[in-house]
Amino acid sequence: MKRKALLFIAIILSILLVACGQSESSSSNGSNTDESSYENSELLVDTEWVANHVEDDAVTFIDTRREGYEGGHLPEAIPFSTGELSDEAAEYDGILVDADTFAEKMQGIGVNQEDTIVIYDDGSSLSAARLFYALEYYGHENVKIYNGGFTAWLNDGEDVSTETNEAQTGDFVATANEEKVCDLNTLQASIDDENIVVLDTRSEEEYTGEEVRAERGGHVPDAVHIEWSDAITDEDGVSKFKSAEALAEMYEDKGVTKDKTVIPYCQTNVRGAHTYFTLRLLGYDSVKPYEGSWAEYGNVSDTKIEN
Repeated sequence: MKRKALLFIAIILSILLVACGQSESSSSNGSNTDESSYENSELLVDTEWVANHVEDDAVTFIDTRREGYEGGHLPEAIPFSTGELSDEAAEYDGILVDADTFAEKMQGIGVNQEDTIVIYDDGSSLSAARLFYALEYYGHENVKIYNGGFTAWLNDGEDVSTETNEAQTGDFVATANEEKVCDLNTLQASIDDENIVVLDTRSEEEYTGEEVRAERGGHVPDAVHIEWSDAITDEDGVSKFKSAEALAEMYEDKGVTKDKTVIPYCQTNVRGAHTYFTLRLLGYDSVKPYEGSWAEYGNVSDTKIEN
């Protein structure tokens, strides 16, 4: 009897150890996302929320995937290519279109001033975040991203539509908020400011100058490097944001703290916009992406560069 009792205890302990190991593993890579744990948790929604609102007339769903809409998408979702956000007449690649042009494009896909806007892509939220930033910059006050995007929707077994949805013209009015953007002069004046963190969200190779996508390679002097994708983890084959705890630790360890103004940049403020969203999600109040990014900075002859 005593031997059986000891065997039973050993089995229980083994189960507990395995469970603890799995928990620590999940914690260490930032998986098992709990959308409610972020300070601004209302900015990120999950499949349950989307399923409960997919037929809500006050919610507009925007599909920003590069391709795949015709093969299947969320019911009621309207397609939009984030390539349309770039001003083709601008001197540098990727610069956001002006307010009137942006308003016209958003009205064309049914965006209303008072609607809740939910944006999704394949899961990484890279293109979704670019549109998120544009909408917030131009004054929309209720924008969210679907965590995991269309891949999460499929994995969770939800219904897919192949119908092409046509939007009624919306009434969105764009008003730029200059507190949400940084230009070249402001960036240069910020380099030695201890209250400002310049955050390079590109790859390590771009940061060091090994990979050059402009006249010159390297990075803004003293810029902190955290690649945008470091905010993403894999959960059962779905790209989702890491936990609030994992993200906070990642940024704070590099000195990217809430008491400072953060200026993210990349090549054309797509990856920078992703970091903008991530920091907003965590509750950072002063985040001002450098819209010109390296497409401008690396092509201006007299900017200071480190590599």
